[in-house]
Amino acid sequence: MTTSGKPEIDTSRPHSARMYDYYLGGKDWYPVDEEAAERVLQVCPQIRRTAETNRSFMHRATRTLAADHGVRQFVDIGTGIPTSPNLHQVAQKVAPDARVVYADHDATVLEYAHVLMRSSAEGRTAYINADVREDDILDSPRLREVIDLDKPVALSLVALLHFVPDDRKPYEIVSGLLDRLASGSFLVLSHCTADFDAPAWQGVKKIYDAGGTAVQLRSKQEVERFFDGLELLDPQVTAAHDWRPDEPVEVTGEEAELLRSAALYAAVGRKP
Repeated sequence: MTTSGKPEIDTSRPHSARMYDYYLGGKDWYPVDEEAAERVLQVCPQIRRTAETNRSFMHRATRTLAADHGVRQFVDIGTGIPTSPNLHQVAQKVAPDARVVYADHDATVLEYAHVLMRSSAEGRTAYINADVREDDILDSPRLREVIDLDKPVALSLVALLHFVPDDRKPYEIVSGLLDRLASGSFLVLSHCTADFDAPAWQGVKKIYDAGGTAVQLRSKQEVERFFDGLELLDPQVTAAHDWRPDEPVEVTGEEAELLRSAALYAAVGRKP
């Protein structure tokens, strides 16, 4: 942390947000991130597809909620390094008056947060430097300037909770956030799993753990627990590429296996 209170970028060890940017073909990473990401690619070549599949799910879920359910408020926790189109761009393309608050706690993400502030004239965006494991994000004055918690909100926890192991009480974190949201709010969630290719994903976990980022891969049943008390939209908890694809595609053989090996569950649930 600098004397001004702005967090410094730590280039001494890999960071999950910068590694994710590397998988997506971005440029906002350092040699330490490249080295760790390349080790991941050796044990799990499909990690790039996983990142792309996750991003595509976020786009589809956001469009669905804005277009089909009239959601105009989004809170995206674990934003990551900006990658166009970002959530607010997807939402505001459907609904120009959509309001979006991003939250993350990585110094690199903060460095590029200005990209997330380019809202439509009718809507609004904001960025909060906060950690879901430690901070009361919904109590942030900046969030409350943009988001009315008395109206429905889409809470986006995309590719976040596998970085919150059980000892950090992820289920309590999610239920605590949902308790604060109005009826008609939604939870948008994706989560990595070892269900489809255990050796590869246990190898991924080992590399992240060694780099100082704890990872907990969860089964489908464990992911479903995050939606306790919610009404799941079809197709409920499923492989991310199967969640309302833009164009149904029949794939077989090797291509089907590659999609399956993306090893990412995704779902959207509505608070009654």
